[in-house]
Amino acid sequence: MSNVEEFPATASRKLSEFEALLSLAPSVLDAMPGAVYVCDHEGWLVRYNSEAAELWGRAPALDGKHDRFCGSYRLFLPDGAPLPHGDCPMAAAVSLGTSAHNAEVIIERPDGFRFPALVNIRALRDHQGNIQGAINCFQDISAHKAAEEEVRRKIVELEDFFENSAVGLHIVSGDGIIRRANKAELALLGYSADEYVGRHIAEFHADAPVIGDILQRLSCGEKLDRYPARLRAKDGSVKHVLITSNSRLQDGKFVSTRCFTTDVTDLYEAESARRESEERLAATYNAATIGIAEADAAGRLLRVNDALCKMLKRSREELLSMSFFDYTHESGRDEDGALYERQVRGELDSYSFRKRSTTPDGQTIYLDVHSSSVRDQTGHFRYGVRVIQDVTAAKQMEDQIRASEQRMRDLLEALPAAVYTTDAEGRITFYNKAAVEMSGRLPQPGDMWCVTWRLYNTDGTPLPHDQCPMAIALKEDRPVRGAEAIAERPDGSRVPFTPYPTPLHDADGKLVGAINMLVDISERKQAESRQKLLIDELNHRVKNTLVTVQSLAGQTARHADNLDDFLHRFETRVLALSRAHDLLTKRHWKDTPLDGLAGEVLMPLVEGAASRVTIAGPSADLDPRTALSLTVVLNELATNAIKHGALSSNTGTLSLNWHLADETRSGRELLLDWQEQGGPRVEAPTRRGVGSRLMERCIERDLGGAIDLAYEPAGVSCRISIPLRGSTDG
Repeated sequence: MSNVEEFPATASRKLSEFEALLSLAPSVLDAMPGAVYVCDHEGWLVRYNSEAAELWGRAPALDGKHDRFCGSYRLFLPDGAPLPHGDCPMAAAVSLGTSAHNAEVIIERPDGFRFPALVNIRALRDHQGNIQGAINCFQDISAHKAAEEEVRRKIVELEDFFENSAVGLHIVSGDGIIRRANKAELALLGYSADEYVGRHIAEFHADAPVIGDILQRLSCGEKLDRYPARLRAKDGSVKHVLITSNSRLQDGKFVSTRCFTTDVTDLYEAESARRESEERLAATYNAATIGIAEADAAGRLLRVNDALCKMLKRSREELLSMSFFDYTHESGRDEDGALYERQVRGELDSYSFRKRSTTPDGQTIYLDVHSSSVRDQTGHFRYGVRVIQDVTAAKQMEDQIRASEQRMRDLLEALPAAVYTTDAEGRITFYNKAAVEMSGRLPQPGDMWCVTWRLYNTDGTPLPHDQCPMAIALKEDRPVRGAEAIAERPDGSRVPFTPYPTPLHDADGKLVGAINMLVDISERKQAESRQKLLIDELNHRVKNTLVTVQSLAGQTARHADNLDDFLHRFETRVLALSRAHDLLTKRHWKDTPLDGLAGEVLMPLVEGAASRVTIAGPSADLDPRTALSLTVVLNELATNAIKHGALSSNTGTLSLNWHLADETRSGRELLLDWQEQGGPRVEAPTRRGVGSRLMERCIERDLGGAIDLAYEPAGVSCRISIPLRGSTDG
């Protein structure tokens, strides 16, 4: 029978079912209890209600041929196999007229959610029997499926509980016949199911009165809790068991019982073994190599073995007249007593304690004590068992190790380099003061790999801590050498350093951590930078000097009378240049004071006439380029004064004065005045010599200054102006 009833005919003409459905208002379909949709004879979706749209998760358009056979996003068979819309039950209904009753499919929504649906489909025909379309009423049966699955799961769990329980379980009918037994029950007695099930339970009990009593109690509805009994196993052995059971009554009549069978055979065997072990314990008590003592609630010794007598260097009789407090050093007596009192009261089951003891000959020994309690069935304290081991040698070794560790810590703290250690996982375990100073922070608990705040590679790119040299050393278990990195402090300052991470291993070679030393290489980097700058500067100066020497050589050669004249003049000029270089080198090629330069150039040339030479002027510093050019000029002027000018006679004088002019747009200007007097009458040369050209080149072309050389009868005078680019002091 279809879930869709036939629709009544209209007054004018009896409509077909399909036509009637199409004529209905949308609200009529929405009022129907369930999801409903209608397809035409080609399968195109023409009507659906709101519940169908909600289950589909979409609202298909009906104003054209968009969705065929179904409005769902996808369809699947119950086993999960894809079900094309063209092969679904609706497709069969519109093409073949086949109906579907309570068929199951899986509907998938556009959001991927799937649910099982129960569909009922019927073809819709006109009055001549032609298929006009079909109607599908479907519903979400997720809850039904979930309930079925839950029932199935519980049945499986109950079956699994019965069959695979670790405790034997069997069901006995009211007349004593075994109806069912699980694996544990069969395994306990060694029977197969055919040998056990269907037989009377009394056949397997070793004691007939016992099984009779059990059945009688159960028939009366009494519950059994751990009822002791004995069962015969297939191999002839007897199993000691405890039976827990209750009855199932129906209309007051005993129908069956469920019995749990717990095998306690091992407990009986253990009891026998316990008695044997007590005998063995008594034999080994005194043979033990560690001290054993029993003490009452007050600490008085009740029993001691030979090892303890030997350890404490006291006789058995002497110890049995003492309490363990009597041989305990006063430094540990109160703590040991407090712990023992708590143990006696039941606050502690046991405790361990290290204490000192003094032997009769005055020797101090260290004892590790493990104290436990022996109590009766009511929990009342009977006596304490104290196991005592002499750990004097171990204690001395620990003290030595601790002292060694302290010395190592002191050593690491005293090192000027940053040092820290980690465990095998990279967690920081120790750091010295230098590490704190270098990193600019106190490492926090849980910090990993490095004490620094941030790390960078030498090219400035970030270096994650888990990729730093220390992390590599731990992960690859090898020392890392030759690496460099940059540490950034929280204040933003950076420190270049070289790390020396080295893995640490225990005696078995197992990696236990690592130690790292961070060497601050800031000064080295600064020195390298300064060295590079100096090399670059030296390279530049050497090139400039070579150009100057080349020019001196060329001009001297062009105006020399002969080779000896060339050698003399060229040597004089090169020596002047050399003296300027010496002065600049002493100043590390920084600004050179003018008075020092003038004295360095002139005084070696005028040794015999030094008293007739005056050098005066305010303090002024010259940059290396200006100093070299001015050296050449002063050398030329002095050489000419010695050979032809004022210093060629015994009465002539020479003065070099300078002053600083006011600042101009390009900086301050140095004005020098060279004046010769008292020498031979000066006559102007008929042609310009190499010296004049050299001086003009140095002042005007090289320095951008001006030079005015005058050959006056009273003496040569030369006025020079040079722009100063460096700093000067007046």
